[in-house]
This record gives sequence, structure tokens and C-alpha cells, in this order.
Amino acid sequence: MANVNPRKLRIAVWTVAIVANLGLAGAYLWIVRSDPPVGTISGSDEADLRSDFSLTDHTGRDVTESDYSGRWQLVVFGFTFCPDICPTTLDYVGTTLDLLGPDVESVAPLFVTVDPERDTVEIMAEYVAAFHPRIIGLTGSPEQVAAVSDGFKVFYAKLEDESAPDGYLMAHTGYIYLMRPDGRFEAVFRESDQEPERFAKEILVRIGKKGSS
Repeated sequence: MANVNPRKLRIAVWTVAIVANLGLAGAYLWIVRSDPPVGTISGSDEADLRSDFSLTDHTGRDVTESDYSGRWQLVVFGFTFCPDICPTTLDYVGTTLDLLGPDVESVAPLFVTVDPERDTVEIMAEYVAAFHPRIIGLTGSPEQVAAVSDGFKVFYAKLEDESAPDGYLMAHTGYIYLMRPDGRFEAVFRESDQEPERFAKEILVRIGKKGSS
């Protein structure tokens, strides 16, 4: 019998279960496959992006951006009921973290929910554990989530749907943000734009751990 990667298996279980419950994952792809609304992130807007938040991590600890001071933040927004893009992106981030080797210590990977009504501390803890032990799940009140999303200029909205769990889905943008140790913007990426190996190299180049050649 072939060896099965436990993390991949957990991802498959999560995805199958959610898709089975929703029954409409195909209609979901528009949420984060397409570009975000004009002005969400472009040109001079990038200089205004900032990591400035007060949230609760998946262990129940209240945290701010200062708790990750000295590390480069790799930030993803999403939600645990997401049937497609979020699991794919977090798996991609997990693979990238493994490729960073010992330099992974310089990076704080953060998964911020845009669905705080459902994404409790306990749910976030179970969810992020399926992708990589270093990924930190962050949740909070709707007001706290709105504040951090505003800092990153992230678009998200509740999408009413009677067939979805609790009667709604969450539309959201799907970028991966790399923020400097001081919380300022460094770069933004999309999972579909490069293989994990290239992404890991790009991160190492930007944090000064590897030459660009």
C-alpha cells in the first residue's frame, strides 16, 4: 500500500466534507479566482497596506502585530467553510514553509478569518492544524476582523445562500501578503502565479537569506 501524506489526507477530508455539504462549489470559484475590485490593491495603494491588528490566535491567546515583531509575516485571508481556494492556498503555503528550511524561523504565517461568526478559536485550531504546524489561525470580533481587513485593503462580503451552512458563504479576495518585520508591506502574491519552489526562493530573496541569481 502506498504511503499517504497525513496532511494531504486531512485536506481531502475537509474539502470533500464541505463540498458535500454545500453542493455548489463550482459556483463558488468566482469569489477569489478573479481579480478583486478596483482599488483593493494596486499602485500607490500598496504603500498604505499595514499589519496592525488585535485578534485572538487559535490557542485562545490575544495577540497583536507586535507579537510577531522581528519576523516576516506571510498573511492569508479566508474562512474554514471555504470549499476550494482556502484549502488550496493554505496547502501551498504549508509546502512553501517546508521549502524554507531553517529560515522558516524568520517567517510568521498567519491565516486571518473573514468569517468570525463561525470561525471560533476551536474551529480555527482544528483547521490550521490540517495544513502546517506553523500556521497561526487568527479570529476575533466582526469589528476586529473588519479593522485588520481594512489595513490590508482586503475585500470580503457575506453571500446569502439558503443551501449553504447557516445560509451564507463568504466572498473574499485571495492574495498572499508578505509583510516586513516592522509591519510594512513588502509584496503580494497569488498561489496560481508560481510553483512553491519559486515562491520560497522569492521569499528568501526578499528577506535577504539568498542571492537573487
